[in-house]
Amino acid sequence: MRWLALTLAGPMIWAATFTLVYALHGAFCAGITGPEGLGITSRILLITSWTVGLAAFVPLFMALQKGPDLSARLPRYGTWIGLVATLYTLFPVAITTSC
Repeated sequence: MRWLALTLAGPMIWAATFTLVYALHGAFCAGITGPEGLGITSRILLITSWTVGLAAFVPLFMALQKGPDLSARLPRYGTWIGLVATLYTLFPVAITTSC
């Protein structure tokens, strides 16, 4: 069961971070700051939530086993997939100022 949890942890961190960042972005654009753009406070909160999501990968990488066998490689692949997806899909949303 631990192996399965470690294999799915990377994509799950991405999914949680994706949901949080897009929910904050939508809330800021819809009601709090309006469609004219994001203010500095909104951007700081978006970047902070994105950074916390990225930081969640550090203990996950530390918990992974090392080794050439498939049971050690699949959790590493899942973690790398989640990390790259978090970097690639959320960078534009966290950094840009437009709604």
